[in-house]
Amino acid sequence: MTSAPHTPSFPRVPESADDVLAGLDPEQRAVATALHGPVCVLAGAGTGKTRALTHRIAYGVRTNRFQPTSVLAVTFTNRAAGEMRGRLRQLGAGGVQARTFHSAALRQLQYFWPKAVGGTLPRLVERKAQLVAEAGAACGIRLDRNQLRDATGEIEWAKVTQTVPGDYAESVAKSQRHAPRDPAELAQIYARYEQLKRDRGVIDFEDVLLLTIGILQDRRDIADHVRAQYQHFVVDEYQDVSPLQQRLLELWLGDRDSLCVVGDASQTIYSFTGATPEHLLNFRVRHPEATVVKLVRDYRSTPQIVHLANGLLSQARGRAADHRLELVSQRDTGPEPQHIEYGDEPSEAEATARRIRDLIAAGVPAGEIAVLFRTNGQSGLYEQALTDAGVPYQLRGAERFFERREVREAQVALRGAARFGGNDAALDLADDLASQVRAVLSASGWSAQAPVGSGASRDRWESLAALARLAEDFGTAQPDASLADFVTELDERAASQHAPTVQGVTLASLHAAKGLEWDAVFLVGLTEGMMPITYARTDEQLEEERRLLYVGITRARFRLTLSWSLSRAPGGRAHRVPSRFLKDLRGASATRGASSVSLAGTTGASGGTGAPRRGPRKPIRCRTCGRSLTDAGEMKLMRCEGCPSDMDEGVYERLHTWRAAEAERLGQPSYCVFTDKTLMAIAEQLPEDEPGLSRIAGVGVRKFRRYGADVLAICAGQEGASGAGES
Repeated sequence: MTSAPHTPSFPRVPESADDVLAGLDPEQRAVATALHGPVCVLAGAGTGKTRALTHRIAYGVRTNRFQPTSVLAVTFTNRAAGEMRGRLRQLGAGGVQARTFHSAALRQLQYFWPKAVGGTLPRLVERKAQLVAEAGAACGIRLDRNQLRDATGEIEWAKVTQTVPGDYAESVAKSQRHAPRDPAELAQIYARYEQLKRDRGVIDFEDVLLLTIGILQDRRDIADHVRAQYQHFVVDEYQDVSPLQQRLLELWLGDRDSLCVVGDASQTIYSFTGATPEHLLNFRVRHPEATVVKLVRDYRSTPQIVHLANGLLSQARGRAADHRLELVSQRDTGPEPQHIEYGDEPSEAEATARRIRDLIAAGVPAGEIAVLFRTNGQSGLYEQALTDAGVPYQLRGAERFFERREVREAQVALRGAARFGGNDAALDLADDLASQVRAVLSASGWSAQAPVGSGASRDRWESLAALARLAEDFGTAQPDASLADFVTELDERAASQHAPTVQGVTLASLHAAKGLEWDAVFLVGLTEGMMPITYARTDEQLEEERRLLYVGITRARFRLTLSWSLSRAPGGRAHRVPSRFLKDLRGASATRGASSVSLAGTTGASGGTGAPRRGPRKPIRCRTCGRSLTDAGEMKLMRCEGCPSDMDEGVYERLHTWRAAEAERLGQPSYCVFTDKTLMAIAEQLPEDEPGLSRIAGVGVRKFRRYGADVLAICAGQEGASGAGES
């Protein structure tokens, strides 16, 4: 077995066509050299499918089988398309078009609209939520934020499956789709939404595909023009193609067969958007003469993680499961995946944050760690827990890298330095490109030393540090590159949203994690009702939930932890049960029993007895109004956020002073000792003994051991013996 190969960010361009094939395994080489007729690549997670695809295109270009401008490579995200273009440039195949379906269709629509329809293309509405809200109001239906998001998603699903408003209710029933509200009401909103668009002369993203399809169907001359331009097609993530996208692909292709598709039916997780693996599974039916290549050598994950993933899929059912791929790890052995049970969600989040902090202290980069959950609503506890632990993080799906203010300002500064830097003494002293970039960033307030903790300052530093690292990679690959060359590279990445990696722990939903990978992955909240999600009722829906967990498992390279909690809140009834999928996983894994230990909610993480045990308690209620509390912040205070506080101001001030001194002694930011809200909860509740203090959320086992005696002394009116606890 071999370790996963390290690919530098900017490898040197291969000198010859044969050099393009160097380093490919036999199956990847078979893909790269299959340049004629239809080709179907069945590629498991971590098997190097993008590598195989890009080398196939580059080999075709370098052997003059393909003209670069005649190739259209289609994928599903701007980032993936940008990465593909970058790899193709590095392989000497610049000029190949790599775009998303929507991007390619919009480009064609803008070009052909004046000829096919006349006039200017209607304005594109990038965010349809406001129009959907207006449509709901016009129907007498008020939509809150979550309902608005659900209604918007349903409209998008209907359009990509080519379902008109009048057929929506029937289509939902036929597909056994879980509609978020009465289908008749959604059909009303959908119809009014379409009417509003027509009245205002605007189109949405789904219309881009629909209108392009309409023009290509109705105008043979335009279809012939497009087919003359593009003669070879490559489609990545083919299992996620919707009926609308498949129809557009067929019109692009015409009666030709120069098509290469790659996908994995076991990674179909977007059916709620209209994606279906049927096009992948039926490819050999439509193209009996197709060349089929299977990629099963997993270069990403250890044998232990691959064994776990294979074990999960071995229990799968249905047509996609019949085509599953048995992965074979190519990496050296690693640690067994861990299964951990916690008493409640805050304990699970706090323990996960502590484990992450320990990994970072042991040398694992924060950017190589991820916490993955089923729904975005689960992120709050982990954001708070990582903040409390002083661990930087980034929320996947948040503001795009090149849209961040500090990044835009840095690009302006770098562009100015490239043009007028000849008079800058700091640049004169810089020996290479990386030094020049660091000098420009330093002039904007950046330093090589990271600020302590997380927050806005750390976020800004991480963004600029990512630019500095990118400059180092670029300069290593192209020693003669100038600052102007680097600015051009940044502009190209900004156009495609191909951002460098930011060094912070990633928090993401399982859906958002698709296509990414990390050294260490924590899969959290794996209980019935969350995994599988409660509204997954049919066999098909349950199997998609299994595939979603499979995607999560296969994101991990070396370390994998799967965890769940028995109740939502501290003291809540332990009514939850682990996901039904975990029984299969633990049966396939060699860690069953030894790794299935209960940590939080019973004893300390090490199994010791240095802190009071947390036994069953009643649900937490507001001390003022009696309402049951579910928000983590309110549970810390044991009152509603809006209810009056009975905090002892004197105790709070003494706690605040003690915390500042303790933080200075430890060389950490204050919130790493206790957050303000935890101090407020202590000052309100004034615990008199160990059990009373341990009941306050935010006072975990480790913090109790270190600070418990000091805090209780302060609450009793004594001076805290700072530093007397565990060092």
